[in-house]
Amino acid sequence: MERRSDTVRPPSVALLAREVVAFAELGAFFATVPWWPIAPRGDRCPVLVLPGLIQSDFSTRPLRSFLSNRGHIACAWGLGTNSGSTRLVDDHLVRRLHALCDEHGRKVSIVGWSMGGLFARNLARRAPDAVRQVITLGSPFTGNPRASNAWRLYEAMSGERADDPKIAARFRGALPVPATSIYSRRDGIVAWQCCLNEAGPQAENIEVISSHCGLGHHPAVLYAVADRLAQPEGDWRPFEPPAIAWWMYPARGAGDDKSSDSDSSPRTAVRGRVSPQPWR
Repeated sequence: MERRSDTVRPPSVALLAREVVAFAELGAFFATVPWWPIAPRGDRCPVLVLPGLIQSDFSTRPLRSFLSNRGHIACAWGLGTNSGSTRLVDDHLVRRLHALCDEHGRKVSIVGWSMGGLFARNLARRAPDAVRQVITLGSPFTGNPRASNAWRLYEAMSGERADDPKIAARFRGALPVPATSIYSRRDGIVAWQCCLNEAGPQAENIEVISSHCGLGHHPAVLYAVADRLAQPEGDWRPFEPPAIAWWMYPARGAGDDKSSDSDSSPRTAVRGRVSPQPWR
C-alpha cells in the first residue's frame, strides 16, 4: 500500500524563500534567554547534538548552550562539516557514542537536526543499549527520499544516492528507544510529511511553526527538547505543551488528511497532550 509520504514533492519555492525568517527566529532565541529557567531542567544526562547537512558544531552552539543551561552535558559531534555520508556513522559516531556512554556511565540522548537526525536514528539502531532517546528536528526519515530541496546537494556532498534503499533502511521504521520528531509544516527544505514517526508506545510527533533553518534555535523547539530530555529514564510519556504556550504547538485532528505547501489548510490549536499518532 502506497503511503502519502511516498508521493509528496519537495516544499514549494515560496516556502524555500521563506527560510530567511530563520534569522528572525535566531533573534527570538536571544530575546528569550531570560526565560530559559522556565524550561524543565535535566539530570546531567549526556546529550550528543548532531548538525545538519553542510553544517558543523557552530550551527548547534545555540542549542548546546541552552541545553547546558538546563542541566545537561551537551556534547558536540566534533567531526567538522556534515557531508551526509553514512560512513560517518560507521567510522566515527558509533565509537563517539560508546565513548560518551562509558565516560558518563549513562545512556546518551541524541538530538539531531535534519541530516543529523537521520544519523541519530541510525545510531539508535546500531547501539540501542547506549541510547536513552532520540529527538529529531526536521529530519526526513520516511517517505520519498527526494521530497527535499537539498537531495542534489546531499548526493554531491556524500557521494551516495538519495534513493538508495539500503541507506533509507538505516533510518526508517520504529526505533527500539523513545523517539520524538519535531517538525514544521512551514519547512522550506524537506517535506514535513516525511518527518513523521509511525504510531507507537514510545513515538511521537510535535509540530511547531518554524523554518527548517530555525529549528535548532526556535524557542518552541527548545522548550520541547528540554521537556523531552528532562523525563526520568524509563518513564517516557508523550509531550504536553505548557498551559501558557499551548498556541506554539499547533496540532491537527487525526482525521485531517490534507496538506498544503502554503500552510493554508485549516488548523486547530489543541491545548494539552500532543497525540503520538502521526498526522497524515
